[in-house]
Amino acid sequence: MSSLRSALSTLAETFADSVLEALRTSNIEELIGSAGVLPKRRGTTAGNPKSNATGKPAKPGRLPRRSAEDIAAALGQVIALVKKNKDGLRAEQIRANLGLEAKELPRVLKEGIATRRLRTKGQKRATTYFAV
Repeated sequence: MSSLRSALSTLAETFADSVLEALRTSNIEELIGSAGVLPKRRGTTAGNPKSNATGKPAKPGRLPRRSAEDIAAALGQVIALVKKNKDGLRAEQIRANLGLEAKELPRVLKEGIATRRLRTKGQKRATTYFAV
């Protein structure tokens, strides 16, 4: 059994050495393929699928932490806007009118509902927000 292991180990080392030697002696075009075209890097083309509604690239990552005062100020703006519209507004409309990012709004709306300063009607994207 140990002779089989030593034979397999020797073959594996020989194979690995051969592969490494072939990589060292080849150039980048041979490694990429016969087309000679480097692969495109993600997110560097003009038609980036990760963009917002304005066509600008979406900002990656999380929003910076907001204080309770920042959230309360944004909630005040939302309530003032919703009070002007007696038929209520959907989240997309609120965001568009106030110029907020899509990531900023859910926390503000949740706070308004929790403090009972906003009420809702509907579900998911059809949720309409009303001032209380």
